[in-house]
Amino acid sequence: MRIVAFDYRDIPNFPQSTVHGHAGRLVFGTLKGRPCVCMQGRFHLYEGYPIQKITMPMRIFKLLGVETVILTNAAGGLNQDYKVGDIMIIKDHLNMPGFAGNNPLAGPNNERFGVRFPCMSDAYDRELQQLALDVGSELGYSDFLREGVYCVLGGPSFETIAECRMLHKLGADAVGMSTVHEVIVARHCGMRVFALSLITNEAVMDYDSEEKANHEEVLQTGKQRAEQLERLVSTVVTRIEHNNNFA
Repeated sequence: MRIVAFDYRDIPNFPQSTVHGHAGRLVFGTLKGRPCVCMQGRFHLYEGYPIQKITMPMRIFKLLGVETVILTNAAGGLNQDYKVGDIMIIKDHLNMPGFAGNNPLAGPNNERFGVRFPCMSDAYDRELQQLALDVGSELGYSDFLREGVYCVLGGPSFETIAECRMLHKLGADAVGMSTVHEVIVARHCGMRVFALSLITNEAVMDYDSEEKANHEEVLQTGKQRAEQLERLVSTVVTRIEHNNNFA
């Protein structure tokens, strides 16, 4: 397999990854014989980028011919049944920055990508969700594979106890600082979307708790589950029909 990688800093006008643990490379190659492009490192509101800049790679992928986007993230578990290390298939999202008008599609609409008012009730492809559940069952992952609603916040500070309680009451199963903005732009472009959250910490809901969210815990859990997450995603990719291209 031939791999070609480009550092973000070598791509004109491309954002730079500033988060510890994010390599900052665009990697082209094949995954189990399927052509794909992967981002090693993503962009977030808390890095100070405008929301349109964060999501620019999605439009680049569309222009490259990508048809299916697979997104992964680290998230805090709000659902009391979730444990650290669980993998949550995202079935829907809550876009909190969007409630305040911070949406990647704000401003003039680019008609060559999509319509002015795109539907989001089918943002996450249901066939791909079912495929992932089937693959997870085959691989013996059913004990830690979940389905749920992901809520995005701006960050970079982790949530307060009151915020966690509010988000849980609103129906969020996990909370994080990424993914949703890219999903909105990918769907606006007409690409299929599948997304996974790795539950890297349990959100603190109790004022008597001594627990504290921290980035090191997030990185550590990511390393522990990396191999299984990789196997799940690569197997899903091989099962997607129509010989699609992937991101």
